[in-house]
Amino acid sequence: MGDVIALPVIQTGSPEVLSSVGADRIVRWIHVSDVKDVGRLLEGGELVLTTGGALRSAPRPYLEGLARAGAIGVIAEFDDASPIPSEIGTSAAQLGLTAVALHREIKFVEVTEQVHRSIVAEQYAEVEFAHRTHETFTQLTMRRASPAEITDSAAVLLDSPVVLENLSHHAVASAGAPAASLLRDWERRSRLHASDSVGPSEPWTTVDVGRGADHWARLIVPEHQVDRRRVDMVLERAAQALVMHRMAEQGRADLERQAQAGLIDDVLQERIRDAVEVEARAFALGLREGVEYLALSVRIPRWPVADDPVDTRRRTGQLLDVVVQAVGSEGHSAVFAVRDDGEILVVLSVRNARGRTRHQSLISVASTIRRDIGRTTGHGGAVVGVGGSSAQIMSTIHLLPQASQTAEVASGMPVSERIVFDVNDIGIRGLISLLHDDPRLHRFAESQLRELVLDDITTGNGLVDVLRGYVRFVGNKSALAAHLHMSRPSLYAKLSRIEEILGVDLSDGETVTSLHVALLTTERR
Repeated sequence: MGDVIALPVIQTGSPEVLSSVGADRIVRWIHVSDVKDVGRLLEGGELVLTTGGALRSAPRPYLEGLARAGAIGVIAEFDDASPIPSEIGTSAAQLGLTAVALHREIKFVEVTEQVHRSIVAEQYAEVEFAHRTHETFTQLTMRRASPAEITDSAAVLLDSPVVLENLSHHAVASAGAPAASLLRDWERRSRLHASDSVGPSEPWTTVDVGRGADHWARLIVPEHQVDRRRVDMVLERAAQALVMHRMAEQGRADLERQAQAGLIDDVLQERIRDAVEVEARAFALGLREGVEYLALSVRIPRWPVADDPVDTRRRTGQLLDVVVQAVGSEGHSAVFAVRDDGEILVVLSVRNARGRTRHQSLISVASTIRRDIGRTTGHGGAVVGVGGSSAQIMSTIHLLPQASQTAEVASGMPVSERIVFDVNDIGIRGLISLLHDDPRLHRFAESQLRELVLDDITTGNGLVDVLRGYVRFVGNKSALAAHLHMSRPSLYAKLSRIEEILGVDLSDGETVTSLHVALLTTERR
């Protein structure tokens, strides 16, 4: 209504606002009429243009007729021959109508043309926006877009920040603004906004994802919105797309864990390089702020790989559940990423416990993880590889590959009481693990052992196993003979034969080191 009054054609009539009540309402249509009972011709939402005769002669009945019909207000053209009745403004205000008096003649046709053109344009824009919204989310649903893509599309349509949170008030996806500012202190703000005892502290627009007992998330536009109709439309369609995605992805990892794995992958693939944004996303996903964070890899030795991908996802999902619960039961928080080969990557924020060092806390949680994995999955001997620690979450995530390599090597060692390993604990095995994709390492191993392997194939003397025992017992021939259940003279003969075939001296330390590297390399093939 205010925009209509501000039109140049209205302003040429020297308008005087007698009542501004309802001036912020939207004009549905312009109706021009001079009849006394114009209300019977209206359907609601109209602005009436009149020459003012009927309004001047009986202001109250005329305005009551407009109010009953649901009109917004009246613009009346008066001449200056007689004063405008003060009752017009008073009654209009009491009835919730806008009333404007024009002191100069204007062309009503220009008003109707301009306003109706604007109304039609707005209606077309609304139809076009609704069509674009429908097309966007239909396509997203058909190609099974991720929750992050759906949230991003909603933000683009609204040109506004959008956050998807789960029932724990953890932001699992966000778009439309930098995460560092958008997700700042997110969980506390969200809980405060949702509280019944405390009034909303921020002008949020929210839509539930799922209904009734199936309600599992919320979509939120965390800022004031002028056009609530568009916001509600987009959020409703986005919520429907998320429900369809959840139905299609039934049985896979839940939304929060997908988001945690997505954060880790985004950092490792360098799709995100802003440490502040990484922290904001991690905290919004439930990681508690700590003095430092640990990069861990939990790995199961000889984890069976199934041909059925559904069964693989089920088993790795079960493994992830165990690790998540074990970490939580020890009072710590973390973000996780699962790998299909029986490995869970963990960025751990260690809870400071009185009387416990960080190492003691790590040993405790690792012991709980191994115990619970054995009880739940039947697979024993789980190991935890430590990649290092950092005061920054993003730096810690970049240490995860080292943790993974450490755990991979540790899982290949004989099962023992030891659970936690770092790079210093795996020594030369760790180096070989780092280089296992380098063909030069394998060419070296082949050149060192080729003749001995060929002799074993030809004679079956098992000299490779003798050599492996020799380096394992660090040249202690008595211990090796006892281990192989062999007399010492027989052992000496076999060692001499090894030296002869390879053309080496087994008393030389560098030679033994080279052969040890070659043997460890062949074990990894």
